[in-house]
Amino acid sequence: MDESNISFFDKEGRRLDGRRVDELRPLKIEVGVLARADGSCYIEMGGNKVIAAVYGPREVHPRHLQEVTRAIVRYRYNMASFSVEERKRPGPDRRSYELSKVSREALEPVILTSYFPRSVIDVFVEVLQADAGTRTAGINAASVALADAGIPMRSMITSCAAGKVGDQIVLDPMKEEDNFGQADMPIAMTPSGEITLLQMDGHLSQDQFHQAMELAIKGCRDIYNLQRKSLIDRYNQLENVEAEPVEEVKACD
Repeated sequence: MDESNISFFDKEGRRLDGRRVDELRPLKIEVGVLARADGSCYIEMGGNKVIAAVYGPREVHPRHLQEVTRAIVRYRYNMASFSVEERKRPGPDRRSYELSKVSREALEPVILTSYFPRSVIDVFVEVLQADAGTRTAGINAASVALADAGIPMRSMITSCAAGKVGDQIVLDPMKEEDNFGQADMPIAMTPSGEITLLQMDGHLSQDQFHQAMELAIKGCRDIYNLQRKSLIDRYNQLENVEAEPVEEVKACD
């Protein structure tokens, strides 16, 4: 399909899904969804449905991979074969290896790995349903899962993308905008503004690049507020459960 034949905006300047150019897709975050993981998070960003699980710190196997002064971080990104319309071949591919690498590099700078020498922190991210922006959704879920696991971090990491469609810069591109747009630029950052991931596919002028960065940073800050709220709600819920009185059970005569 030719991008020039697609109308990305209506007469009022709204996008295909009714959003303004600076508006995120609906976002849902649930913390602690997996009982057997040390930390976990389920996230929905638009049509994306992603789950992240964290295990560790724990012993490294095989042992020759150990680092004497720090923990190693392993990140595995995987798309389920049923996550896309045309069934994907099961197992890792070149794209999943690339996204695993850049996602790990986005998270690793804030993890205090020196606290856990000779150990490993494993992060597993599974895409259950894909709708453009799975790497950003995965990083957001992984960051919350790391916090849920109690992994010491300097700060959270939040990720969002901006794109160019119909010669306009838009926030958080959806599937059609990602597939037929002119550029896509995912970033990841700390709440203080330190960029840990910046990629770009397509062409942007210098002014468009700065505009896209401003939009993506705005999106990250909005998502961070939701990440933080989801963690607070989770621990308030746990405190309420622990505070509930336990009824005494009297022995029968």
